[in-house]
Amino acid sequence: MSDEVFKVETHGIDPIPDEERHGGAMDLFWLWFGSNLTFTYVINGALAVAFGLSFWQATAVVVVSGLSFFAVSAAGLSGIRTGTATLVISRAAFGVRGNFPAGVLNWVVSIGYTIVNTVVGTLALELILAQTGLAEGKPARALALLITLALTFTVAMWGHATVQFAERWAAYVLAAGFGALLVLVLPGADTSAPSAAPGLSGWSLAFVVMLAGPFSYLPMPADYTRYLPRTTSLKSITWTGALGGFVSSVALGVAGVAAATQTDMTDAVAGAQGLLPGWFQPLFLTLVLGGSVTNSIITLYSSSLNLQVLGIPWSRARALGISAAVTAVGSLAALFLTDFTTSLLSFLSLLIIVFAPWGGVFLADMLLRRCHYDADALHSGSAGAYWYRAGYHPAGMAALLAGMVFAALTCDSALWTGPLVAPLGGADLTLLGSVVSALTYWALARRAVAATTTHTTPETVPAA
Repeated sequence: MSDEVFKVETHGIDPIPDEERHGGAMDLFWLWFGSNLTFTYVINGALAVAFGLSFWQATAVVVVSGLSFFAVSAAGLSGIRTGTATLVISRAAFGVRGNFPAGVLNWVVSIGYTIVNTVVGTLALELILAQTGLAEGKPARALALLITLALTFTVAMWGHATVQFAERWAAYVLAAGFGALLVLVLPGADTSAPSAAPGLSGWSLAFVVMLAGPFSYLPMPADYTRYLPRTTSLKSITWTGALGGFVSSVALGVAGVAAATQTDMTDAVAGAQGLLPGWFQPLFLTLVLGGSVTNSIITLYSSSLNLQVLGIPWSRARALGISAAVTAVGSLAALFLTDFTTSLLSFLSLLIIVFAPWGGVFLADMLLRRCHYDADALHSGSAGAYWYRAGYHPAGMAALLAGMVFAALTCDSALWTGPLVAPLGGADLTLLGSVVSALTYWALARRAVAATTTHTTPETVPAA
């Protein structure tokens, strides 16, 4: 067995042989539950209120957005069928070469979010070190960064089995802690305060903020299902994974909504901490640290598979070193150059222009094929069925472009405001780029995909 806890995983994007498949659908519940017990959702819930929504309106946005985990979790069936990573499977939709640009951008996004989470965790641990008198000032920050990076890198380096093990056990602790946070914050929520007439702009921005997290996972689900036995059903993985992400994201999002009705959440950590009794505040900071690490682990792990998709001729563990080094450098810049953090967040928010349409095409292709892929062809390059025209799938590229154009025209971010935002009353409809790209792909590719899928034999998986 090459996938054991506390042993370095030897497989990367190569298909997982049947004899090495193991685990069950419930593993996905703990993976998505634990990795989404992150303070980011508290911040997002607070932002929904800042956009002018009332408690109940913001809560509705949080709940509806949480349902998107059903799509994320269902996409994991492609990993069970093929035994490989999501960004290998997406070659079927875009072509081998057409898949490359999105692969590059996805690596950038995964590293960017890992940096953001690392910075949040580091700042929480720095406060813990200062409050306990162990270290102060820049030495405390440097030590906190080192510890946060070490926790994240070590688990991700060991690989798939250790990632799932760590997420499960971290979930037990974090769930108890964040549950206590919810109990302490929720009773004081002002549920009767009217909304500030947010209009279409406020509603759309709230949805963009809440859905950005689940959408960022779309290039990852197969990374964590590729070891599951072929007999694992779509229904089981969809419900277990979706419930995991839904419960944690909604609970923490509602906590953020409740906190924002009681205090200024401009500095979300300080704002939430001020609502808590003194005895709970050190535990609160530990929760912020733990949530940051659990989320960073899965993004850093997937980034190593991503690099293999891009052609890095190294093992998964060695490729992870590149991602870890870039994360460390970026975190140093973010912690000691304050403008860098703002610029990074603005840049990441802009990339939804690419990843909402990408997700639409990928999910549409998966539905058209009903997750039936030629697993050999995914790894065959120019000799395979997914080479299309010079490595590009015209339908996939056209659909992606259509979605990106729509998203760019309706995007309202710190770095770019689309020309249709003002006529739409300030609405940010970037996420609908996924719908535009999905419908375009369906119109252009449905007959060709149906014809090729009927001749596909998904049961055939090449040996590692």
